[in-house]
Amino acid sequence: MENMAVKRKLTTAQMTVTALMTAITCVIGPIALPIPVSPVPISLTNLVIYFMAYVLGTKLSLISVLIYLLLGAAGLPVFSGFASGLGKLAGPTGGYLVGFIFLAWLAGFFVERFPGRRSMHAIGMVIGTAICYLFGTVWLTGQLHITFVAGLGVGVLPYLPGDTAKIILALVIGPKIRKSVLQWLR
Repeated sequence: MENMAVKRKLTTAQMTVTALMTAITCVIGPIALPIPVSPVPISLTNLVIYFMAYVLGTKLSLISVLIYLLLGAAGLPVFSGFASGLGKLAGPTGGYLVGFIFLAWLAGFFVERFPGRRSMHAIGMVIGTAICYLFGTVWLTGQLHITFVAGLGVGVLPYLPGDTAKIILALVIGPKIRKSVLQWLR
């Protein structure tokens, strides 16, 4: 019996836009502002991932973030502070880097699943960010040998206002970027 499943291949345009979003992440990701209360710097990587959700959707956002993480693990200085390597992934901020996978997938899913409904996009970004925070905090507490509550104090609370502003910015600009990109892909 013949296999009736059709394999869906990526178009050249989809691969190009995915590579472009990965490149943007690699350029913006290393730019970080250290803060004295935490080993976790302020970064714009999650903002790029929020925009990525609008541009790429679920599957391609996930692919883009995985490529970003692989490039960093392989030694390209694409992580915050121009760091790279498996040591960075295993260090105090490694859990947040892994959390970006879930952030990209969830934000992309909500953007695709609920077109035009910014409130749902916000929910996806908030849930994705919360899961990213969870992975990051659990990993951070293990690395620093502190309690989970102390981990929230140094790995989450200082970042809530900025990440809220990033989500709002993405909700305002993201749909416009998505519309432009979708027109270009046609």
